[in-house]
Amino acid sequence: MHLYYFFEYGHQMTITQEDLMNYEMENEEVVNMLLVALSAIIAPLFFLVIMRMSALKGMALSSIIVILLGLTVWGMDGKIVMASTLQGAHKALTILLILFGAIALLNTLTHTGAVDRINQGFQSISGDMRVQVIIVGFLFGSLIEGAAGFGTPAAVVGPLMFALGFNPMAAAVLALIANSTPVPFGAVGTPVLVGLSNLESVATDPNFFQEVAIKATTIDLMAGTFTPFILIMVLTFFFGKNKGLKDAFKMFPWAFVVGLSYTASAFLYANLFGPEFVSILASLTALVVATLTAKAGFLLPKEEWKDAMRDDFEVKTTKSEMGLIRAWSPYLVVVGLLLLTRVVPSIKSFAQGAIDLTWRNILGVEGITSGWEFLYSPGTILIIAAFLAVFIQGKSVNNFTKAGKEALVSIKNAGFSLLFTLALVQVFTNSGMNTNDLLSMPQYIAEALAGSLGSVWIFVAPFLGQLGAFITGSATVSTLTFSPIQESIAMQVGTDVNTVLAGQLLGAAAGNMICVHNVVSASTVVGLTGKEGDIIRKTILPSIAYCLLAGLGGFIVLSFM
Repeated sequence: MHLYYFFEYGHQMTITQEDLMNYEMENEEVVNMLLVALSAIIAPLFFLVIMRMSALKGMALSSIIVILLGLTVWGMDGKIVMASTLQGAHKALTILLILFGAIALLNTLTHTGAVDRINQGFQSISGDMRVQVIIVGFLFGSLIEGAAGFGTPAAVVGPLMFALGFNPMAAAVLALIANSTPVPFGAVGTPVLVGLSNLESVATDPNFFQEVAIKATTIDLMAGTFTPFILIMVLTFFFGKNKGLKDAFKMFPWAFVVGLSYTASAFLYANLFGPEFVSILASLTALVVATLTAKAGFLLPKEEWKDAMRDDFEVKTTKSEMGLIRAWSPYLVVVGLLLLTRVVPSIKSFAQGAIDLTWRNILGVEGITSGWEFLYSPGTILIIAAFLAVFIQGKSVNNFTKAGKEALVSIKNAGFSLLFTLALVQVFTNSGMNTNDLLSMPQYIAEALAGSLGSVWIFVAPFLGQLGAFITGSATVSTLTFSPIQESIAMQVGTDVNTVLAGQLLGAAAGNMICVHNVVSASTVVGLTGKEGDIIRKTILPSIAYCLLAGLGGFIVLSFM
């Protein structure tokens, strides 16, 4: 029997050949199980990004692979898998309602002439599409995110940008990238307040949520400040006639001022009020800055950039008789109703309980539940706003009914894509219910990463959050899943827990750019069903860049603060 000598912490260790073989076998088993757990990530990326399949075909194949591996390797019971699949189908309906509402609202405003008036309003501020993508995609989308969350902004601002003349691919890609920086504080602070609610720190530190929010906004001075410029770079590089960055760098001074006005005010509001209203107040502050500076031409080049305008679009020169406030009023109704149903306790309680379509303990499996509070859904609020629009703008109800029929046609192909996508998500999430005494797949991935990358965890933390959001499509679910692991690792390596948790939140926000069911939603509302892989190929680098900036920002915070 051969003997091997190793030195650890100054002590000689003797290991037999048999011990070495056992170690290698155990290590190989860990790697194999890690690959199985990662199948929920590898398969969609392979089929959608590399093979360029549509989401329908690619996610169908991916879900079959993950389900089979869950049944055979992970030891999941068939009943658990079936309940998870039905859970995914139920959740798909909630997303389809949002898509229907977003498209119905935009189509209604198109028929009433409100979109033409909104477009004319933007022309009076700036006809430059680089400016419009920041005001509409980033800042107006941030306002919607702060009030609603749950992927609503991409579904709303994507078709709005399309209506303003952006080609559909540009509208979808930019809407997804823009819906990142405000996400940690979206839906009135839900990713922070709910996502971190299962940590021990909540019970021991009354200021815990606010302290994490302050850390997140501090780090975002490094990451989020550059989101407007990243959007402009993507716009000019992928959709400009010259396919370069020259036209983007001309916009850097203005984009930097707008980005800093958002992140600096977010830092201020987090310190003053906590996490609930950061996205709402910061977006309103930056909207004022962006609008005033753009209208004055401050820091902007003289020539207007319109390379991403679709070929069949023409700006109507005949002045609309509709007032600008009346044209925008349905979107103001959306923001108002979202805030009322989330901030006012009595209204929130009514909206959540009046029509509850939640499916609890599916197939009798305790813990597998899909919530659907119908009146609380952003989709329902979007439909209400579309219906009210025809009365506010003094038009026929036929405009609404026609828009509704068009919306149904638009979303019909998205249903199956979402069904397969969310089946995969729920099997992946519920994989902790198994007969092999294994951790859930997401927890297994996190533990494996922690074992090898703990020493540089501040750079890894955002990517773990991104991973969770990529699969689940929710910054809140990603944070709920991974925050206990993030907290544990931070304690083990002796680094600041709140800074690591802030990295988790920002990474989860970046994951929104590439999450498959968000991409399906964004492609559907602009008429690009089947082009999901093309969209992800354009959003994946900005998503990675955001995580790198968040990691660097976290490192700076740990080093100097």
